[in-house]
Amino acid sequence: MIDLALLRDDPELVRRSQIARGNAPETVDEAIEADRARRAALTAFEDLRAEQNAFGKLVAKAPKDEKAALVAQAKDLAERVKQAQQLANEAGDAAASALSRIENIVIDGVPAGGEENFVELRRVGEIPTFDFEPRDHLELGEMLDAIDMERGAKVSGARFYFLKGVGARLEIALMNLALDRALQNGFTPMIVPTLVRPEIMQGTGFLGEHADEVYHLDKEDLYLVGTSEVPLAGYHKDEIVALDRGPLRYAGWSTCYRSEAGSHGKDTRGIIRVHQFNKLEMFVYINPEDAEAEHLRLVGLQEQMLTDLGLSFRVIDVAAGDLGSSAARKYDIEAWVPTQGAFRELTSTSNCTTYQARRLDVRYRPEGGKTQPVATLNGTLATTRWIVAILETHQQADGSVRVPEVLRPYLGGLEVLTPVADA
Repeated sequence: MIDLALLRDDPELVRRSQIARGNAPETVDEAIEADRARRAALTAFEDLRAEQNAFGKLVAKAPKDEKAALVAQAKDLAERVKQAQQLANEAGDAAASALSRIENIVIDGVPAGGEENFVELRRVGEIPTFDFEPRDHLELGEMLDAIDMERGAKVSGARFYFLKGVGARLEIALMNLALDRALQNGFTPMIVPTLVRPEIMQGTGFLGEHADEVYHLDKEDLYLVGTSEVPLAGYHKDEIVALDRGPLRYAGWSTCYRSEAGSHGKDTRGIIRVHQFNKLEMFVYINPEDAEAEHLRLVGLQEQMLTDLGLSFRVIDVAAGDLGSSAARKYDIEAWVPTQGAFRELTSTSNCTTYQARRLDVRYRPEGGKTQPVATLNGTLATTRWIVAILETHQQADGSVRVPEVLRPYLGGLEVLTPVADA
């Protein structure tokens, strides 16, 4: 949730943020009124309860001949307290509902508008060219006997796949490279749960408008995570964390699950948009004052990974309407996919400021001060989709693929992935 003090003190700022996201500005006024009604109802309940407690002491001390009348008054007061509590609860629920429609306050400079209104910040690397007709990643993967979509669909349905042979080895190599980079930069490696409670999924902001993309196990009332961000955000729920030695940096390795609702007909070929994949996710708890600098640091780590993999990419500043509810700013890095003649998202990194921490009650104590919400950030350092850009960028005329030098130590020195004759 957003800072209630900010909502009350500077509603115009919140209103501008909602407008930039494409949300109705009236949601701000509705939230303010709901918050006012909640506080009023709570005050009325607490006043009546205090009156009830005082009256109870009076009844206890009263003479016998007066007690019958006082007890009747006490019953009436008890009923009024009960009604006031119900009204306070209802007002609290209404306020929570109204406040949930207020998404995180976008940071100054974030472009307004929807998905198409991003701002390109820079391009890195030369667009690859070929003196032959390049093959797409699936054709290459099948020639290498590395990707099997047909049997993935047979076993699990559409948008599932098998990585096998050099395909499986390539993904593990990529993930291990990312893990080494994370360790070199002060991240603690984590193998995280891939099932979480509703309050954790809700707290991270994934049960809003994109709730239909999340898998839910009804019997257990648990959610399958779409990113390690979710369990890592919940890791310190209801805690006061120590930041006196610097930010808490975690690198979560997990399998991720997404229903990809609304993607029917999009990216149906290959492993660009699938229901299950692996990912190494950076997650940081930090002093809010340092969050924007940390955000740029995470982007820098991602850019270095893609540069070292020999990929051409661009960095974009995502528009407010495409941020999702939790992010106050998001940078996407899109790699060039030769057969599509376009840049496609490989990784993103988000500054969620204090939005998630307020929902999950994660705080820190500044020196000599009261506890305050931390800021949280997240960013992908490697994921299965990167294989698409690696195969297509480094392919050769015969269907073989040059292994980026940085990955070779993780593949036993293998320099070229070679087509399998009977694949």
